[in-house]
Amino acid sequence: MRERADLLHTDSPKGLEVFQLTTEDLPSSHIYMEAQIFTPDSRRLVVHRSAHPHGSDPKDPEHRYLLCDLEAGGALTPITTELGATAPSITPAGDLLYYFVNATEPGTGGRLTLRRVRLDGTHREDVAVIDTVLPGAPGPFSRPYPLSTISADGTRLALSGFLGDGSQQNAPWGLLVFDLGTGHVELILQGASWCNVHPQYSRSKDPAAIRDLLVQENHGNECDASGQFTRLTGGHGADIHVIADDGSNLRDLPWGRDGNEFCQGHQCWIGTSERALTSTGKREPRCAELIEARAVAHVGHEGLQTPGGVRNDLSRSHPQPDFFHFATDAAGDRLITDSGPQDGGGALWLGSLPADETAPIDDWTYLLNPGSSWAKGTHIHPFLSPDGRTGFFNSDESGVLQCYMVRGWQ
Repeated sequence: MRERADLLHTDSPKGLEVFQLTTEDLPSSHIYMEAQIFTPDSRRLVVHRSAHPHGSDPKDPEHRYLLCDLEAGGALTPITTELGATAPSITPAGDLLYYFVNATEPGTGGRLTLRRVRLDGTHREDVAVIDTVLPGAPGPFSRPYPLSTISADGTRLALSGFLGDGSQQNAPWGLLVFDLGTGHVELILQGASWCNVHPQYSRSKDPAAIRDLLVQENHGNECDASGQFTRLTGGHGADIHVIADDGSNLRDLPWGRDGNEFCQGHQCWIGTSERALTSTGKREPRCAELIEARAVAHVGHEGLQTPGGVRNDLSRSHPQPDFFHFATDAAGDRLITDSGPQDGGGALWLGSLPADETAPIDDWTYLLNPGSSWAKGTHIHPFLSPDGRTGFFNSDESGVLQCYMVRGWQ
């Protein structure tokens, strides 16, 4: 890795250090900030080369997932070489990487393989293969989402994708849950609006919450018969739910859909709690806020008008809330977020999350300007190590998208 003190600002905290983790002359990126790609000791994480913040090209022979060892000076070791490797998750114990090998084609089927490997690259084996139409699905599974999510006990993994048979527009998308002990897979959710699910298992070990998945629904989405989007409604049509991983107990979060506020499309659990956090944009006054809430009983798709919904604006003490992407540490004590792009490259901010669910973040700390162009393929997407001591982000400030690390704010 390469030290990048030139990215620090006079307003950056004393002692802050910035490093560029990837340095090849091809785009490399951190995996989407909600992904479980860190070992629990905060020493190793997975990044990917020849990729972008929203995934990779399944036919790109240059694409690799790389294991980054922070204790070894950021040394990068390929952990996948297969064409079509996608949707990685490191187990909660930190000993295995699960990922998929995508050899599917929309409408015609193909083969999707769930694979696991030890982090030292040994004992690579197939866990499950999907090469037929799943029970209850209208067509073969294809277009796997570039993110998977693994349960807090390491026994189940979820992945979403397209279910169309190639004969009709606006065919359904679905969410699959894999039993990692048996390889059995179940289709627990399907419909045209589940096209951009962002599934995220709760990190809670509470038996009442350990099977909960945070999911995004995009009302009004349209796609052609191959599953190619012709109209992705994004945040303006989105609402956020929680569902058990057997497809039962759908619940609602009180965000967006009132004609003024909208979910921007990123949300996450706050540590191991049952609190969730989203970024909501507003048309009037123009801003982008960080709103936390708990899921309540499903009544429909009412957004912030959901009966019984209780919200807390964590960003209300910031002088100019304009937050887009964010993540917390494992304990849910600290948050990192980006703002911009009107700042010219954006900004990274750090804050402490209050235990009081009515209080705002009141210790905002400016870290630095990542210098990103903010094109869709260069989103900053900051996240924290599990221990909350180190931050990570993307930037194309050099002219090539790369992975970065920042530390030293303690």
